[in-house]
Amino acid sequence: MWAALYFGQVWLCLLLAVPTAGFLVRLFMIQHDCGHGAFFRTRRANDWVGRVIGVITLTPYDYWRRTHAAHHGGSGNLDRRGMGDLDTLTVAEYLALCPWSRWRYRLYRHPLVMFGIGPAYIFLVQNRLPIGLLRAGWQPWISAMATNAAIAVIVAGAIWLLGIVPFLLLHLPVTLLAASIGVWLFYVQHQFEDTSWDPDKNWDMHESALHGSSHYDLPGVLRWFTANIGIHHVHHLASRIPYYRLPQVLRDHPELKDVSRLTLLKSLGCVRLVLWDEGKKRLIPFRDIAISA
Repeated sequence: MWAALYFGQVWLCLLLAVPTAGFLVRLFMIQHDCGHGAFFRTRRANDWVGRVIGVITLTPYDYWRRTHAAHHGGSGNLDRRGMGDLDTLTVAEYLALCPWSRWRYRLYRHPLVMFGIGPAYIFLVQNRLPIGLLRAGWQPWISAMATNAAIAVIVAGAIWLLGIVPFLLLHLPVTLLAASIGVWLFYVQHQFEDTSWDPDKNWDMHESALHGSSHYDLPGVLRWFTANIGIHHVHHLASRIPYYRLPQVLRDHPELKDVSRLTLLKSLGCVRLVLWDEGKKRLIPFRDIAISA
């Protein structure tokens, strides 16, 4: 990308941002496996590699690991929403909101916000502070501040070497594209029509993992860039399985291949699904509220 920019080929530089963003997404998935203690044998190796990658992905590793653990511990539980997941309201909760709050939720769920502005805000702004864990002790703060300091050193060095405009042309498109891809993947892993949500008294972790997480059946190249994270139902069943062994699980247990399966084309329809219908046990678009009510 830098060579293309140096020789005045801005279009080629921006075109190369696409595969570069793919590599950044893959790095995040390796960081993700480190957070689960799955990438290396030892906790120490997982944590330090995860922390280093976290500087590149703009994601404080120790802070993210705690919020992601909360996501795994309560995914699909209606009474444990709010940390490490996307805001999802039930139909009844949405109808109980005032007009202003309904508008805010609709704005939050708009594709331009969910997959454009939102990802940029999360990775560039929100991750700079341990949001959600501000009073959870020193570790989330050290994780966030140490990551911020390392990012600042790298950014300052890159700007000194390249200049601010070339640095932004190189780094910003990659970061924004990778952030949007990451949020999209997280979205379709749980926000599909026949996903599973239950109140705490009826919630079962294994049932929620299998039926509340999708099998995002991507083409081979995309599976590589996303480090098999699409085999998400298996990942939620057993998060210590490293990404490079997830396809083996499907080969050994072919009955899992069609469970909660989404193709790339079918996943596009998930964008319109915004509310959980407790009566029909499925996600619905805004236009179906009157029918459900």
